[in-house]
Amino acid sequence: MSHEQASYLELLARGAPAEAYDRPVLLARAGGAGPETLSGLEHAKQLALRVRAELEGRRRREAELSALFETAHDLSGLRDLDAVLRAIVQRARSLLGTEVAYLSLNDPAAGDTYMRVTEGSVSARFQQLRLGMGEGLGGLVAQTARPYVTDSYFDDERFRHTRAIDSGVRDEGLVAILGVPLMLGSQVIGVLFAADRRARVFEREQVALLASFAAHAAVAIDTANLLAETRNALAELERANAIIRDHSAVIERASGVHDRLTELVLHGGGVHDVAGAVSEVLDGTVEFAEPDAPSLAGVEFSGADGHAVRHADDWVVAVSAGGELLGALVLRGHPGLDPVDRRTLERAAMVTSLLLLARRSAGEAEQRVRGELLDDLLDAPGRDPRLLRERATRLRADLDAPHVVLAARVDAPPAGGGSDRAAADRQRLWSAASHLAATRHGLAATRDGGTVLLLPMGPGDSAPELARQTAKHLGGTLREPVTVGASAPVEAPAGTPGSVAAAYAEARRCVEALRLLGRSGEGAAAPDLGFLGLLLADTGDIEGFVHRTIGPVAGYDERRGTDLVRTLDAYFASGMSPARTKDALHVHVNTVAQRLERIGRLLGEDWQSPARALEIQLALRLHAISGAVAR
Repeated sequence: MSHEQASYLELLARGAPAEAYDRPVLLARAGGAGPETLSGLEHAKQLALRVRAELEGRRRREAELSALFETAHDLSGLRDLDAVLRAIVQRARSLLGTEVAYLSLNDPAAGDTYMRVTEGSVSARFQQLRLGMGEGLGGLVAQTARPYVTDSYFDDERFRHTRAIDSGVRDEGLVAILGVPLMLGSQVIGVLFAADRRARVFEREQVALLASFAAHAAVAIDTANLLAETRNALAELERANAIIRDHSAVIERASGVHDRLTELVLHGGGVHDVAGAVSEVLDGTVEFAEPDAPSLAGVEFSGADGHAVRHADDWVVAVSAGGELLGALVLRGHPGLDPVDRRTLERAAMVTSLLLLARRSAGEAEQRVRGELLDDLLDAPGRDPRLLRERATRLRADLDAPHVVLAARVDAPPAGGGSDRAAADRQRLWSAASHLAATRHGLAATRDGGTVLLLPMGPGDSAPELARQTAKHLGGTLREPVTVGASAPVEAPAGTPGSVAAAYAEARRCVEALRLLGRSGEGAAAPDLGFLGLLLADTGDIEGFVHRTIGPVAGYDERRGTDLVRTLDAYFASGMSPARTKDALHVHVNTVAQRLERIGRLLGEDWQSPARALEIQLALRLHAISGAVAR
C-alpha cells in the first residue's frame, strides 16, 4: 500500500468530509504521478467513499434505533401524554434534520384535524391551524391514510389548497413537507409531519423513519386513552363503593332509628321524644309543629300520603290520620336528604301520628266528660253551682273565671259525599275542638250540626280575637274553612249557668251572620259586625256602637268646641249636598267643605261609602236619642 493510499485510511479514521477524499488524487496529479498510480488512487478513493457511506449509514441507523428505543422507553413509563408526544416530535425533527416537525390529531366531533404538538414553529397562526378532511397535505394524509411528501408545497397540485391553510404555511415559511399517518388499526387518528423552509427531497429511509415515530405516537395515544379509561373506571368503582358504604351506613342508621322508635312507643314516649331520636339519626334538628304553626305557612302537603316535601331550606312531612292534619315534623339544618333519610323522616311522622291517635283515644273519655258538663250548662241552667265547680275542677277548668262561648261550623260543601261526608266533618270538627278545649282548659261539645266551645279568657284576650284564633286553628287542623262566632264574655259560668245558653244563642247568630255576609271561614263577635251586631247581641251595646262609629268626631267636638257632629247630621239630612248643608247650618259653603275634610280625616277615606254611611247615620240617630257622648 502506497503512502497516498494509506491517507484514505486516515481520512476514514478522523471522519473527514466527502470533499476531502479528492485531495490525495489532486496532490498525486500535481506531483506528476503516472496514469497507473492515478488509477490506483481513484480506485482507493471510491473504496474509501463506499466505506465512509456505509459507516455513515450505520451511524445514522444506530442513532435512529437509539431514538426509537428511547421513545419505546418513554412509552413504557408513560405519565404525561403531551410530554411523550413532544419527545417524539423533537426526535423526528433532529434525526430527519428538518427545521420544523409537528403532529396533528383528528377531531371526530368537528370532522377535522388540529395541531397538537409543534417543534421549531414560530407562527402562532400555524400552531392554531385546523384542517378539514382532504384539505391541505395533512388533510389528504388524514383522509387517505397514506404518506405524502412535497418538495415545494405551493407548487404542488395533488392536494386541495385553502386560504386559511396556505396562509398558515406561508406565515411559517414552509416549502418541503413530509406527512405520515398515525394509525390505530385501520383508523387514522392524526398525522406526523417533518418540514423545511427550503426545497429538499425526503428519501425513502426518512419516510420510513418518520412512519416509525408515527407508530410510536399512535401507541402513546392509545396507551394514554386506555390509562384514562382505566382511571375513569377505577374512579367510578371508588364512587360506587363510596355510595354502597354510604347506603350501608344509612340503612344501619335507619335500622337504629326503627329500634329506637319501637322502644319509645313501647315505653310510652311522646311526640318530642320521637323528634329528638330522629334528630340524632339525621344529624339535624327535627321539631313537631302544630297544624297552625307559623313554620307551616305556605307548605302544600301532597294529600295524606305522608311524603316529605321541601320547604325553603327545610324538609316537612305531614302528621295526619284519616285526612285530618295533626301537625308536621320539620327537619332543619339538613337541606340534602337522600331517599333513605327521607323514608326515615316519613316513618317517624307515621309513628308520631300513631302516638297522637293513642293520646287522643285516651283523651276521648275526658273529652266526653267535658262535653257532658257543657251540655248541662246549656240545657240545665238550674244545676247546683257547687256540683258544677267540682266537676270542672276534675277537668282542670275554672268556671268562675270569664269565658267566651264560641259556635263553630264546617262550611265545606259535601262535594258528593252526602250525609256521610257531613257526619264525618262534624266528627272531625268535634275531635279538633275537644283537643283545643282540653289544651285551653275549656269545654267543648257537639251541638246543632256544629260544635260549641266554652274557652277561658286570658290577659288581653277579647271575644273577637278568640273567635279569629279558633277559626284559624280549627281550619288549619281540618284543612277546610271553619266559621266561628263568639258571644260577649260570660263573667262566671258556674255562678250564672243560664248565661251560657244565652251566650251560645248569640254566638250562633254571629255564625249565621258571617255566612250570610259571605265571610265563611272567618271568626268574629258582635262588635266586628257593626250595627248588625246590635241586632245579633242580646246586650245591645248601643253606647259602644256609637263610640266605635262616630266617637272620633264627637270627641273632637268635645275637645275643640267644634260642631262636626251637627254638620255630619245636616250633611246626611241634606242628601249629602254641601250646598244644601250650608243653608241648613247658615254657614259658608267653604266652611262646610273644611268641616267635611276634617270629618274624612277622623273617620277614614271610605266614610261616605254606602255601608259606612248607613252605620254613621244610625249612630247619629242613636246618639241623638240616647244622648250618648263619645269618650
